[in-house]
Amino acid sequence: MLIKERYRLLKQIGQGGFGKTFLATDEGQSPAIPCIIQQFCQQNQTPEIFVQKAQILEELGQHPQIPALLTYFEENNHNYFVQEFIEGTNLSTLVEKEGAFCENQIWELLENLLPVLKFIHAHNLIHCDIKPENIILRSSSNLINAKDLVLVDFGSARTMTSIDQLTGESRIGSPEYAAPEQIQGKPVFTSDLYSLGVTCIYLLTQIPPFDLFDVATDSWVWREYLTTEVSERLGKILDKLVQKNCIQRFQSADEVMQAMGIHSPLTYLLARQLLWRCSHTVTHPGMLSAVNSIAISPDSTTLVSGHDDKTIRLWDLKAKQQLHIFVGHSKAVKSVAFSPDGKILATASDDKTIKLWNVNTAKETYTLFGHSHAVKSISFSPDGELLVSGSWDKTVKLWDVKTGQEICTLTGHQLQVSAVAFSPNGQFLASASFDRTIRLWSHGVFKNRPHYTFLGTLSGHAWAVLTVAFTPDGKILATGSDDNTIKLWEISTGQVIGTLSSHSWSVVTVAFSADGKTLISSSRDKTVKLWRVSTKEEVATLCGHEDSVSTVAVSSVAQLIASGSRDKTIKLWELVQQQRS
Repeated sequence: MLIKERYRLLKQIGQGGFGKTFLATDEGQSPAIPCIIQQFCQQNQTPEIFVQKAQILEELGQHPQIPALLTYFEENNHNYFVQEFIEGTNLSTLVEKEGAFCENQIWELLENLLPVLKFIHAHNLIHCDIKPENIILRSSSNLINAKDLVLVDFGSARTMTSIDQLTGESRIGSPEYAAPEQIQGKPVFTSDLYSLGVTCIYLLTQIPPFDLFDVATDSWVWREYLTTEVSERLGKILDKLVQKNCIQRFQSADEVMQAMGIHSPLTYLLARQLLWRCSHTVTHPGMLSAVNSIAISPDSTTLVSGHDDKTIRLWDLKAKQQLHIFVGHSKAVKSVAFSPDGKILATASDDKTIKLWNVNTAKETYTLFGHSHAVKSISFSPDGELLVSGSWDKTVKLWDVKTGQEICTLTGHQLQVSAVAFSPNGQFLASASFDRTIRLWSHGVFKNRPHYTFLGTLSGHAWAVLTVAFTPDGKILATGSDDNTIKLWEISTGQVIGTLSSHSWSVVTVAFSADGKTLISSSRDKTVKLWRVSTKEEVATLCGHEDSVSTVAVSSVAQLIASGSRDKTIKLWELVQQQRS
């Protein structure tokens, strides 16, 4: 069969719930070269999802362990992907020929494939069909070379945005290797980790996965089928990978690599490697709700946190103890900020108000009324005389800190305002919105009062923009979005100078180190990431929170990062070592 008058199908080599895979030759080349063609029925794939997936696969194909997507097209009511042919042996065939894998081979397999999964998930894609047949060892290779294992067959892959648009069969991937939620048609990123874990225990036992699970006890019994024992360390990692409840699994490839004691290859590419550790987890018996916002005082002696239970808590960073609870808001506290001199604390709430507190006396000085909806973000001007607030009423307001009076209201956003920030010199103000834009405002004076006039709109994010931060020199603006990316903008030109895309879920907070060389980001993927601003490369991933990381704060004095989470804890991270790669 000839397709597109060029591609000749030789034989079918696979079939999934949504399509078929063929070995083919490209007769448009001279001589004809082998290729892989995947065919999908159009009723199971909307044109938008097909093109979106193809564009992602084109990017993924640049990775040495993922087949290149050569082209894609539509013909006779079918969609087609044409991919690079990988010459080699899949692991299912290999284990049949050579017998069960030993522990060292499993360690090699994990070390080789986890960075590939990290790369795939960073592009918002779930493979959905990881199994021995889809892992190919290149010809004349062994498992020692990290570039010789190739992950193939992305026919069942799903983007997070397309999962709810599936039609036809709900089953995705191969039942023996698919996670429970994937069987129900609701895969998540940890579903791929589950399938990788099942793949490993099959390779260790050569027993079909269905026979390795005891339905009566609702548990895996793979150890009973081992011919050679494995270490308790590997056993615990595999057990956590194949947990039935996705919440109880490792939540990212980085978490697995951390448990293995290895770092992401992206880190090894850096000239300098930063090693951070969680030095303390801040909690309190009375702290029973999510942490929405945190701030570190200018002298780095105290930390303040805002919570879902309407409270604001002040902490002694040295003693790691709670100093005081501020009470007064009637709904969740969503943003907190210290004035530049550390004497005033500002808090914003879903109750539509902002409160100013005297830090030394712990007394409220003003309640600022004016917003008609929840206030989500506040920030002090560098001189401490102004406070800016962003609200879900689509407005930005400026306030006089000394009098508590509203100065002006800035409008223009079409949807909720999620974040606001002053530039370090106070010349600019940035506001971010669910309308996917960032608006820049320039400082001026109107009727002898400070005022900000609209300067321009920054557009480029695909989804809501959730957070903004300026570098200490005010030349770069960082923005984080629901589209899982961070963008760096040059203020002088309004152009994007970098897009950081390693998070696997929404980026909710960004902040810069005091020297401006490092960007810190937090995400709903439960991680905090550090980036080198000059090279746009990831420096480190901090794992440990059990739920979304909703906020980060950076000490201007010490090498200290604080992160607050929906898991009701605050973690303190310290730089413990710098070393040359």
